[in-house]
Amino acid sequence: MRVVVAVDDAGLLVEGLRREGIDVIAEVAAATPALAAADGMLGADAEALLRALADADALVVSVSHATMSPTVVALCDRAGTRVMPLVEDAAGERVAAACGLEAPLSRHTEPWRIAEALSSGPATATAAPRESRPQAKVIAVWGPAGAPGRSTVATELAVELARGGRHVGLVDADTHAPSLALTLGLADEGPGFAAACRQAELGGLDVRELTRISVPLGRTGVDVLTGINRPSRWPELSDRRVVAALAACREWADYTVVDVASSLERDEEIVSDLDGPRRNAATLAALRSADLVVAVVAADPVGIARFLRGHADLRATIGATPVAVVANRLRPGTLGIDARGQVRRTLDRFGGIEDVWFLPQDPRSTDAAILASFPIAEVAPRSPLTLALRRFVGEAVVPAPEPQRAATGRRRALGTGRGRRAARAAADEAARLGAPAA
Repeated sequence: MRVVVAVDDAGLLVEGLRREGIDVIAEVAAATPALAAADGMLGADAEALLRALADADALVVSVSHATMSPTVVALCDRAGTRVMPLVEDAAGERVAAACGLEAPLSRHTEPWRIAEALSSGPATATAAPRESRPQAKVIAVWGPAGAPGRSTVATELAVELARGGRHVGLVDADTHAPSLALTLGLADEGPGFAAACRQAELGGLDVRELTRISVPLGRTGVDVLTGINRPSRWPELSDRRVVAALAACREWADYTVVDVASSLERDEEIVSDLDGPRRNAATLAALRSADLVVAVVAADPVGIARFLRGHADLRATIGATPVAVVANRLRPGTLGIDARGQVRRTLDRFGGIEDVWFLPQDPRSTDAAILASFPIAEVAPRSPLTLALRRFVGEAVVPAPEPQRAATGRRRALGTGRGRRAARAAADEAARLGAPAA
């Protein structure tokens, strides 16, 4: 069997394949097939690859967003060459599935196993039954004007949701000040969410296309659809496009976390009776499409006042959609003694909000994450902010099953001082009556 190997640092792999009787006729960098398939990108290596593919039975290639695309598959199909995918992580597996490749092997698989797979023919990827997949959800992260930390909460929320092996999409739908690409060190010149919206309007947005235009966030299991790189491009995110794109995201990811702008006004509809574009349409469409809205409030007097004014508009926009309120950057300096209690009482009294989750201020971890262009959970896994957000996810976003939660509640009750005193009193009474204690 004659093969072409497109894998970086493939010396040991090539040597092992040749020991197993595989004829490696060419060895190129992993990105070379993508360059050969792109128009106007033909270099000496790409031209040599095209000639080699015509004589090869298979292409052994390391699969990632940068090395694999439908054009590479089409190139191999025209040459009659089989594609044997090797992957490094779950992101590579999703790319291989989106491109319709056979079941991939790990990049670190022994050469003899790869040779055996090449000799035995293509393997079919066995997908899990559709019924076993949990219902996909869209979560919109909103907050009032004044930078309460919407983008930070959205990013960390996506990372925490992906910890259970879930596939999570992180979408920047902010039409006023998109920032996810900047804070995470991602290129904002790519297609991103605007391209997803355009494809959705044309009916061409599917799982394969979303995988192609998204950017993996390291090894977190999160794929990012970056926002518009200039605020003047906001007409591209129309109401109808956003709704259609988020509907496609439900087929693509288990959870889709959407970072939206703060403004909820519809003033432009008052001054114009034309059916023109609305700058806040993306925010309103994402909020109405969401299964859960995470409302972020800055835990200081100004932030709370702004939140209470915007909360009524939020409720009028989303109707009965559940809202989880998160008080971000909690610190005693601006609220004095019992800062947590003051926030709870204020939101309950003036907004009717009873359940509030708190995220502490952690400037050291936040600054380190911005400097490294990584999520806080990756830079400082034991950060108080990360641990508090993990608790929020476990209690409000992905709650435990009811029997387990009930048992947990009983254990907590027994752990309190009142619960222990009640248990001791019951035991004393049982001993006095000569009956066994419960």
